[in-house]
Amino acid sequence: MRTYILISAALWACLSCGTPTKEQPAEAHADTAIATRSVSFDPQQIRNVGIEVGNPALKDVSGVLMLQGKIDVPPQSTISLSFPLGGYLKSTKMLPGMRVRKGQVLAELEDMQFIQLQQDYLTAREKFELAESEYARQKDLNQSKASSDKVFQQAKAEMETQRILMNALAQKLEVIGIAPKKLSADHISKTVPILSPIDGFVSKVNVNVGKYTAPTDMLFELVDPHDIHLALNVFEKDLNALSVGQRVTAYTNADPSKKFTAEIILIGKSLSDDRMAEVHCHFHQYSPSLVPGMFMNGEVSVANNRALTVPENAVVRWENKSFVFIERNSGNFEMVEIEPGSVRDGFQQISGAGIGTESKLVIRNAYALLMKMKNAEKEG
Repeated sequence: MRTYILISAALWACLSCGTPTKEQPAEAHADTAIATRSVSFDPQQIRNVGIEVGNPALKDVSGVLMLQGKIDVPPQSTISLSFPLGGYLKSTKMLPGMRVRKGQVLAELEDMQFIQLQQDYLTAREKFELAESEYARQKDLNQSKASSDKVFQQAKAEMETQRILMNALAQKLEVIGIAPKKLSADHISKTVPILSPIDGFVSKVNVNVGKYTAPTDMLFELVDPHDIHLALNVFEKDLNALSVGQRVTAYTNADPSKKFTAEIILIGKSLSDDRMAEVHCHFHQYSPSLVPGMFMNGEVSVANNRALTVPENAVVRWENKSFVFIERNSGNFEMVEIEPGSVRDGFQQISGAGIGTESKLVIRNAYALLMKMKNAEKEG
């Protein structure tokens, strides 16, 4: 019996020593929310890992503000091309991405109403010429009193009526791309061309050969690439550091060595849910490699300003957000989200709720705390 008691006591002691930090399942479940934001180290672990705690410092920050955004096209540089009359698409060779010149034929439409419109104009033009001749004859007769004023006025009214009809039909022909002055009875066409109004490239093609298109249908979308913009997202706290006219150096993640220069032309006045505003920049020189929708990085040189800073190693990135670890009491650390600013000489500008010069932050090996916190979540 005594042997059994000794064995049981020894087994309990081993289990207790082997799992000193493990809590009861119910307690672990209750602390899940805390575990995702806090982590603990004993003094020996802190020394082994090399964790160092310090205070943020107020410094004059001048350097480069790192921003992200994408290539954007302003509304005036995007053209949705439709046709004022319905018709069947007879031909087109356009594909998305093709470059086009101003005046180039994008497609041809075919319909009976095109023939009818040309016929009506030519008929109206002939009737106008006849009415004009009759008006001139009646004017001469009226001056010699050979015809009454009533007949003269009727001839004048008829001439003006035919002039109005002819000019109205001429405007309709110009809208669909037919030159009225070049139109004759021997050159009536059943097709009309759709011409490109700009130099640029085709971004969308919504038609195919044989399809009937209505006036409300968008046939092609064209983009003028010479006026593309760089739209950068800027945190609210950094807006005061930017101004119209500032120089921006942009580059892609795929080729950081290739730089594009731009200039800030507009700073947005509204903030998103993430407390960010949009800043529009205009490139100094267009490059065909800049495609609408492409993600870009931007660097802006900012002037001196007093800001809270910590060593770069104090800031960790997780799930596309930035955090620091605050020591709440000895060996216990809490992860707090911050908004990062510019970086200069190894120091990162930060701002966050409840963080000041008196806060105790992990300024060295902060990623060791993040790793332990994530491992604790997996085990839980």
